[in-house]
Amino acid sequence: MTRPLRADAARNRRLLLAAAADEFAERGLEASIADIARRAGIGKGTVFRHFATKEDLIAAIVLDRVEVLIEAGHDLAAAADPGAALREFMTVAAEQRQQRDLSFLHEANAGREEVSRVQTRLRETIDALVDRARDQGAVRADVTGTDVFLLMCAPNHVAGYQPDAPPDLWRRYLAIIFDGLRPEGAHPLPQPAPDARG
Repeated sequence: MTRPLRADAARNRRLLLAAAADEFAERGLEASIADIARRAGIGKGTVFRHFATKEDLIAAIVLDRVEVLIEAGHDLAAAADPGAALREFMTVAAEQRQQRDLSFLHEANAGREEVSRVQTRLRETIDALVDRARDQGAVRADVTGTDVFLLMCAPNHVAGYQPDAPPDLWRRYLAIIFDGLRPEGAHPLPQPAPDARG
C-alpha cells in the first residue's frame, strides 16, 4: 500500500512537476535535472528522491496531465447537455495544450505500462462523453471516441501554422471542428473510424 506523501514532500513534488513541465516546454528533452531542480528551488537530490530517473519524471508529468483530463471528463459525464459537455471537454484539452505543448513527452513515453494504462482510462472517458452526445443526437451517429481523441490536438496544431497568431486562435478551429461533429448537414465519411487499439 502506497503511503501518502507528507505535506512538504507533496508540495515539493508539485513544484517539481510544474518546474519540469516549464523546463521541458522551453528546452525539449534536453532539459537537465540540474536546471529543473534549480527552477523548482530544490536540490538535485530531492528530485531523485521523488523520481529515480529522468524518464520517471517525464512519465509523471504525462500522467499528471492526463489525469487532469480524466477528472474533467468525469466531472462532465453527468452534465444535462451532453453536446455542451463534450465541447467543454475538448476546450479543456485545448487549453491545457495551449498553456504548455508537451505532446512530445507523450511520444517519449510510448510503451510505458503506467502511461498506457492512463491513456486507456482517458480513451474510456472520452468514449463515455461521445456515446452520451451521440445518443442525444448532439453529434453525428458515425463519430467515435477515437475520432475525438485524435481531434483533441487539432485546434492548437492548426493555429500553430499561423505566424504571430493570437493566443486564442485555436478557439476558432475548435468551433469549426465541433461544427463538423454535429449531425446537421453531415455527409457519409469516406473511411471508417480507426481502431482504438491501433
